[in-house]
Amino acid sequence: MKLHNTLTGNVEELRTLTPELVKLYTCGLTVYSQPHIGNWLGYIYWDVLVRTLTAEGYTVERTQNITDVGHLVSDDDDGEDKMEKGARAEGITAWDVAKKYSDIAEHEGYELLRLIKPTHLARATDFIERQIEFAKELESKGLTYVIEGEGLYFDTSKLHDYGKLAKLDIAGLEAGKRVAVNGKRLVTDFAIWKLSPANSKRDMEWDSPWGVGFPGWHLECSVIARETLGDQIDIHTGGIDHIPVHHTNEIAQTEGLTGKTFAHTWLHNNHIKINGTKISKSIGNIVTLQDIVDRGISLDAFKLLAYSKHYRTEGNFDWDILDSSNNRLKNWLRVAALRHQIHDTVTADEDKQTNLITAPSIIRQALQNDLGTPEALAIIDQIFTTVDATPLEKLSQHYFVAFLESINDLLGVDLIGPTPDVSDDIKRTLVERARAREEKNWQKSDEIRDALHQQGIGLNDTSGGTTWFYN
Repeated sequence: MKLHNTLTGNVEELRTLTPELVKLYTCGLTVYSQPHIGNWLGYIYWDVLVRTLTAEGYTVERTQNITDVGHLVSDDDDGEDKMEKGARAEGITAWDVAKKYSDIAEHEGYELLRLIKPTHLARATDFIERQIEFAKELESKGLTYVIEGEGLYFDTSKLHDYGKLAKLDIAGLEAGKRVAVNGKRLVTDFAIWKLSPANSKRDMEWDSPWGVGFPGWHLECSVIARETLGDQIDIHTGGIDHIPVHHTNEIAQTEGLTGKTFAHTWLHNNHIKINGTKISKSIGNIVTLQDIVDRGISLDAFKLLAYSKHYRTEGNFDWDILDSSNNRLKNWLRVAALRHQIHDTVTADEDKQTNLITAPSIIRQALQNDLGTPEALAIIDQIFTTVDATPLEKLSQHYFVAFLESINDLLGVDLIGPTPDVSDDIKRTLVERARAREEKNWQKSDEIRDALHQQGIGLNDTSGGTTWFYN
């Protein structure tokens, strides 16, 4: 298994702390509003990562946080907490906002997208006491300082390698950027514990040694990762926007406290635009999973759209691109339905069986190479083209089904569930139409075709016979 490590800038062979075990941390959603397709993109890629690691024989222990407090609208520790902002916009409490959008995210992620659920799905607010203890440990090591009226801040000057993940030019940042919070010693210093605004009460705030307030966004990931996975992990994943601030500050906190390498491999996915424009609520170009479902398009088509670009390259979404992915999915489903029309016989073509037998391992090899999803899709297209062009009596149902199952196992794209066998009544109708064609009764043949179409069954007449599929 080879993966591109952001920390080194190289594609490297995966080496784990413990043989056959991968400890994996994924930065989760901030649950202050409805997630959009850009939010879900990375989780689709990391789902393939988990599936590929599992296929490689690893046990994957994975933690994903739920940010329900502490994520400010600005990366420089200025501005409002996104949860409080969401609560004000909806006229409900921040706790209600967290519950509402956590439930939506879980439904969309694990029911609609059918992503593999992490071993540990952890809410930041469930770890407040441990976050306070972690902050106290940082303070005892002399890594923090207090700004009156603001809270506890991490002193990045105490780390000789601060910014190593993002290759930050600290001197350049100091020269070129103002300090948003008065009292910060360096522009790169960041909040560990923020105090609540004077003369006001937040929905989410807690007592601490530094005053009533709430944890900084970066603190939760360091604490949750340590509590669930230990001081060191194998892989940490997230979006490229996390590199310069959030993940850089996670490393500073955790390694400052433990003195150990936090994560060996850092994986970051690039973004997707909509019609070539950055996704933004302010310009109103948000597309949600429900928008896709409402158009009658399977979310597996959106997965194929995601897989058609490599996770490290920027993507683009528009409805025409999604339609192309949906057409690809429909073709795969059409060919998948052939399994009900294949019967294993001694005349099965050995060469064709070899293609089907080796296909899952070839797909896996593409994914082993830094999650090469575009290559995986191309391999699947090629196999389906070969199957489609092969007489049914030359194919093995057993190996074809195994191939379809491997697509679900590795990519989470289900071609079996949506294509069950047709009913006995429809089978009898198909036999009746075959007889009509033998008798050259084309009118009756066409009438039966039209009737089947109304029932959602399409027909493909070839020189080798007729096959059916779902419209």
